[in-house]
Amino acid sequence: MAIKITDECINCGACEPECPNTAIYEGGREWTWSGGTKLSTVKLEDGSEIDASTPQNPVSDEFYYIVSGKCTECTGFHEEPQCAAVCPVDCCVPDPDHVESKDVLLARKAYLHQEG
Repeated sequence: MAIKITDECINCGACEPECPNTAIYEGGREWTWSGGTKLSTVKLEDGSEIDASTPQNPVSDEFYYIVSGKCTECTGFHEEPQCAAVCPVDCCVPDPDHVESKDVLLARKAYLHQEG
């Protein structure tokens, strides 16, 4: 399951540098698939492909946010999600809308970092 940041976020930014996938962004900031990954193109859910460096719209304009498609819960990097470990207000929580198995998370890590 991916992690999400709740609206209790105090915008301290402690979580952002901890993410091994660069899946965390400041509210209002555009994001890219290529940021922190080895991706050059990305196949979208509708089957189309885009350049991974194409800016994407922010998920939140107010608070730090996590791009669920880049979140691996730190699987393959750490024993626990590092954003949750460093959050001073415990607003990095499991996202019930993105429940995934460890195998799926490991496959996403391999995809994002072009392993094997």
